[in-house]
Amino acid sequence: MNKEFATKTVLVTGATSGIGKAAALRFAQAGANVAAVGRNESALLELESEMGKLGVDFLAIRANLADKTESEDAVQSAINHFKGLDVLVNAAGHISTGTIETTTLEAYDAMMNINLRAAFILMQKAVPSLIERRGNVVNVSSVTGLRAFPGVLAYCVSKAGLDQLTRCAALELATKGVRVNAVNPGVVITEIHKRGGMSQADYDAFLEHSKGTHPIGRVGDAFEVAELIYFLASEKASWITGATYSIDGGRAQTCAR
Repeated sequence: MNKEFATKTVLVTGATSGIGKAAALRFAQAGANVAAVGRNESALLELESEMGKLGVDFLAIRANLADKTESEDAVQSAINHFKGLDVLVNAAGHISTGTIETTTLEAYDAMMNINLRAAFILMQKAVPSLIERRGNVVNVSSVTGLRAFPGVLAYCVSKAGLDQLTRCAALELATKGVRVNAVNPGVVITEIHKRGGMSQADYDAFLEHSKGTHPIGRVGDAFEVAELIYFLASEKASWITGATYSIDGGRAQTCAR
């Protein structure tokens, strides 16, 4: 495996499962120092064991990113431990269902706090080190940031906001040598829907239905998305900034169904 990140440090949120974990492992395979942020202590310990097998310098950071202080402390802990930061991957996410009529303010705020506000706080705190290292940010957005879908209103709004945060920050930081991009996955097999309240039976039915809503005919794998995150963070993407990259089996090209 190419060790092109052997001298670099990557901070990944939502690193204990799904796309975040896949991204953390992908960067570690390339030799990166990895700071992993998550809420589940046992899952962090499990990830630490996996990282140990890859022989990289690893820092587990237990934090609730809905809390401003914990978000800022997470970034500072990574910078203190590794003496700087080259890449920030905002992969932490939260979803729950609800329409304009049924979404409670508490549910709306919960999705905004994790999906958008936390990303803003983390980026703002990381920017000085990213400027110093001429690093970059990759935000994990969603096809729902690009297209409207019924029944997940607050999630759609939060991801659309994340896409615009990506573009605005990219424009403002370009002259300082910092790139900012986002990936916009379709349905990927992760734990996010079940953590948001979906039963296993409903999730299984959702995945089966999703085979028909994605033109390629299947849902995605977290490691496929991690590969795109890795590419955007690498020197191969040195002329890409402000992009929101669809990786969705063609889902964004279809009508709601």
